[in-house]
Amino acid sequence: MFDCGPDLEDRGICGVEACNADKCYEEPRVVIVGAGMAGLSAAARLSQRGINNIVILEAYERPGGRILSCWLGDIVAELGASWTPKNVATHPIYSLSTFEDPPRPGVPGVEHPRGLFNNVVSGKMPFPSTISAYHKFRQIEEEAAQIYCLGGNKQQGSLINFMSLRIQQELHEYPEEQQHDAARIMFGLTHMLQARCGDDIGLLCADHSGCYMNMPGGDVRVPLGLVGILAPLLRQIPEGAIRYCKPVNCIYWGTCMKSGCRAYVYTTDGEEFQADYVILTPSIGVLCSNAVKLFCPSLPASKVDALKCLCLGACNKVYLEYFRPFWYWHKGDLNFKFEPCSIVDRCDWTRGIRSIEMVPSSKHVLSILVEGPEAAVMENLTDKDIAEGITEILRMYTGNQYIPYPATVLRSFWSSDPYFLGAYSTDCANTDGYAQRSLACPVPGPSEPIPPILLFAGEATVPGMNGTVAAARLSGIREAERIVKLTLQYKGPPLPYGWCTPCPPSEPKKAKMKT
Repeated sequence: MFDCGPDLEDRGICGVEACNADKCYEEPRVVIVGAGMAGLSAAARLSQRGINNIVILEAYERPGGRILSCWLGDIVAELGASWTPKNVATHPIYSLSTFEDPPRPGVPGVEHPRGLFNNVVSGKMPFPSTISAYHKFRQIEEEAAQIYCLGGNKQQGSLINFMSLRIQQELHEYPEEQQHDAARIMFGLTHMLQARCGDDIGLLCADHSGCYMNMPGGDVRVPLGLVGILAPLLRQIPEGAIRYCKPVNCIYWGTCMKSGCRAYVYTTDGEEFQADYVILTPSIGVLCSNAVKLFCPSLPASKVDALKCLCLGACNKVYLEYFRPFWYWHKGDLNFKFEPCSIVDRCDWTRGIRSIEMVPSSKHVLSILVEGPEAAVMENLTDKDIAEGITEILRMYTGNQYIPYPATVLRSFWSSDPYFLGAYSTDCANTDGYAQRSLACPVPGPSEPIPPILLFAGEATVPGMNGTVAAARLSGIREAERIVKLTLQYKGPPLPYGWCTPCPPSEPKKAKMKT
């Protein structure tokens, strides 16, 4: 431990207790790959704890990662992670969004229709049957969750098969004249489950449907778009720490590196960054596709296996802006979800449309959510193709053949983006969270004699919360605290591999006297 004294200018930084001049250690060098929510949260926490020798390497010219807010007409369009209008102080993103300013009232949303569900052909459905069908579906969903909680060896098959069977059983309890509406509601709600995984729910196992956790505090709405929560983080990070347009080419760590440093990070333009710790926050799609060439030596087999158990679901958003909104003259509610039976006969990308909604507080914009393989196919089409496909759907479901084409099309391209390769992670191997926990383990691991060098953060490393902004933030804080703990343990940065602490000089041996 250093004796800091009154003048700390030449002693680096008080990396563990910034307010305590008696507990100062040499500052570790930290390189963070990615300036998304996980990377920014890690950097901000390290800075709060007094560690400012930080470099954040961001491949794009902007921060935020999969948080992408864009102005379109009179709204902020969320092309990536989004918010919903509930403000609860226990949620980590809410506390971040109110870091500097008190909560502001949200923009008023559209008037909620009277009744739970609407039939896009004949208007509102009968109220009693909709209530009953809704509660029946929630009971079935709870049964699927209970299967996970009870455990056991009985295999229940895919989630869609389990729920379809239970729905069919419940439909027999309805009068014949109510069965059609009840089936539309329950199968429609089943279809909406796909939005939670971004892929075919036929691939999900019913035995593991209850392993997803809801974050305490509910959903959070951030005024002026979710990108607004980045400002408090960016202000906590040392000036100049973020290096934009710096894709990483290779990371040398452990035994495969020059002497004198624990890790070297090279960007595609050839610049070198030395590090004691490297926090990796790229999406698992990027890690999987680049694992061989990105790390030298390669990642351990356990880490590669964990990556193979996870996959990135395809999900994209489309926003359509109209000069003259047609929905003011349209009878009935335009917001509707799609049931599998209603679009199963379509063979183009529109089969993946999950919802079409009027954007709250907007008078000119519609939002469309596209999930599954069709979301990836959509990225290869032109804006004209997208506008024509959605307009065809609108005309078919509203019966209005005079619905105009939109003036502007704004959409996301998460699956084809080389720095994301997907929207958000799913546990496609149904590992009960084991894959996420294994991915979150640092390399070298706790049982290794070498202190950790590679640390992993991101939404895919938090079991039960994958696919959420809150998971990304918590994972970044987790890895920052890991570095703080290691700094305490080693009283500064660990020595590079192969180095050892010099032994104290031994006392000279006394010469034996001749007798």
